[in-house]
Amino acid sequence: MRETRGALQVGSLRGIPVRVHFSLLLVLPLLAYVFGGAFRRAAEVAAVPEEQLWGAPWGWGLGVAVGLFASVFVHELAHTLYALARGGQVRSITLMMVGGVSELSEAPPRARDEALMALVGPLTSLALAGLLALATWGVAGTGSFNLQFACFYLASLNLFLGVFNLLPAFPMDGGRILRALLAGRMGMVRATQVASVVGRGFALLFGVWGLATFNPFLMVIAFFIFMGADGEAKQVRMKATLEKVRVAELMTPRWMGVDVGASLEEALWEFRVERRTALPVTEEGRPLGRVAVEAVRAVPAGERTRRQVREVMRPAPVARLEEDGWQALRRMAEEGSPLLLVVDADGRLAGTLEVGDVERGLTLFQNREERAERDARRWREERPA
Repeated sequence: MRETRGALQVGSLRGIPVRVHFSLLLVLPLLAYVFGGAFRRAAEVAAVPEEQLWGAPWGWGLGVAVGLFASVFVHELAHTLYALARGGQVRSITLMMVGGVSELSEAPPRARDEALMALVGPLTSLALAGLLALATWGVAGTGSFNLQFACFYLASLNLFLGVFNLLPAFPMDGGRILRALLAGRMGMVRATQVASVVGRGFALLFGVWGLATFNPFLMVIAFFIFMGADGEAKQVRMKATLEKVRVAELMTPRWMGVDVGASLEEALWEFRVERRTALPVTEEGRPLGRVAVEAVRAVPAGERTRRQVREVMRPAPVARLEEDGWQALRRMAEEGSPLLLVVDADGRLAGTLEVGDVERGLTLFQNREERAERDARRWREERPA
């Protein structure tokens, strides 16, 4: 459910936003320089006369860099289509400096489907490498040196992309396959912890290798893998905990909000009393939406007594008391709302839920689980044989 920030939407596919992360824009010139620098050596390996190729090396470098990220897009598209076919929900596809991310709001329900979803990406890259290799072979000897060289270069990059992603370095595809294989025996939380440790081990190896070879790009990849493995492990543990906790145990109880017909001046007073940046809007105890302090302050002071809350309120997601905390948190993230309204069986306001409420509850329940695990471990160790 993690959202990639700092990305610009460039299109959509079946209603799924396709985004380009700002890091990709930063790394493209570097990749163009690296590929351009390897231009002569690549031409030798491809058995193509360098003097027969059009354009400057940097131009080829830029073209190959763009082709690489087009290949990454195809790789991520394979993940997305498989996830959709197996009941997953995809929020967006984001191309980044170290590859791509298919952001899932709902993963496929079975570990087997997650393994296959992870596998189809590298297999697609390897299949693309095979097709490009056949194209390279097909145009060899025809004098189409530029096409032959382009196909060879992209075939090599897709081969690397497929093989590299199969390494069991979580959260890369190979690491996700490893986690799915372990989940049947260990459960998702423990399997994620093990895969995360393996992923961080690979990240350290990549980092040392990058330092030894003065390869900054490899060090950046190592950093992203290390942070990604740690972040994924924390999220899976959070999900496992929140799925066992009801919204009623996390929320801040509240039976009244700012009345929809109240003036903005009255609403501002409520913000001062409550010391919150967002409050529910109600009518006869039933929630209608939320109002943010920024929206109230954006109205000139002289107009606040004449204008009502209904003019600046916005919709807010709603949850029931018996729902679990993970469902509620996911709904807040999907709708981009800092406030979730909790209702009782009659549809009346029972409380509110903010990220801070979830964080406090998560810490409390995780500490409780850790104490229970320690007590159970101590009991097993002290139990007479």
